[in-house]
Amino acid sequence: MLRRMTDQHGRPSGAAEEPLYDVNVPTPTHGERARTLLASLSTGTLCTIAVEPAGFPYGSFVTYAANDGNPLFFISALAEHTRNLKEDGRASLLVAEGGGDDPLARARVTLVGQCKTVRRDDGFDAVKDAYLGVHPNAGYYIEFKDFAFWRLEVEAVRYIGGYGRMSWVDIDDWQRAAPDPIAPHAAAILAHMNDDHGHNMLDYCRAFTKATAATAAQMTSIDRYGFEMSVETALGPRPVRLAFSQPIATPQDARRELVALAEAARNALA
Repeated sequence: MLRRMTDQHGRPSGAAEEPLYDVNVPTPTHGERARTLLASLSTGTLCTIAVEPAGFPYGSFVTYAANDGNPLFFISALAEHTRNLKEDGRASLLVAEGGGDDPLARARVTLVGQCKTVRRDDGFDAVKDAYLGVHPNAGYYIEFKDFAFWRLEVEAVRYIGGYGRMSWVDIDDWQRAAPDPIAPHAAAILAHMNDDHGHNMLDYCRAFTKATAATAAQMTSIDRYGFEMSVETALGPRPVRLAFSQPIATPQDARRELVALAEAARNALA
């Protein structure tokens, strides 16, 4: 299931002004965006219910590995959060995207649920392999008897993708969603397009959007379904999104789609 680019009230982004693009183009769901964010990071803030002082929220820095949407932790019995979880398994994990001049414009997700220990008869070897795949240094203490694996079994998800992009994610959407395969390559693709292909992006705008008088365009994101640009217009910067002809999975797929779109734009403008 795909979704349109919308603000917190369910209106198309930039609803105060006429959109410059078809707002019905395929777009990742908030579940897909949140799963992609979880998979792209490996540290977060684990919030538990404190034993002492009793009942207060207690936040601590943790490492984790994503495991089918349910984060895994390998934590010491001596840690305060472990003591808390043994008394009350209710917990949440906050994962936040870093970088940028405006932290509130960056993506973050809060996962809420019950945290439970992973027992030896509960897929323990697969859990260990998943965690070590993300945190290989944990191999030095993986056999320590005072450490154990815990899994946050997610029951609710709050996603915020920056200003105007937020929702409580439908739990079925969360469970069905998969991390975007382009996410690990996105920064390199954006840098290449913005450094070397600004003229192509202007052609995209002039041929396929209402931003026919755009003076500059910068690619701001790319995903399996398409990409977004910030376009300079007479009224200032405006967002534009264009879709690929089919979902992509690799940088080679992205290059093929972007080249084909550039050729189609040139033909349309000619």
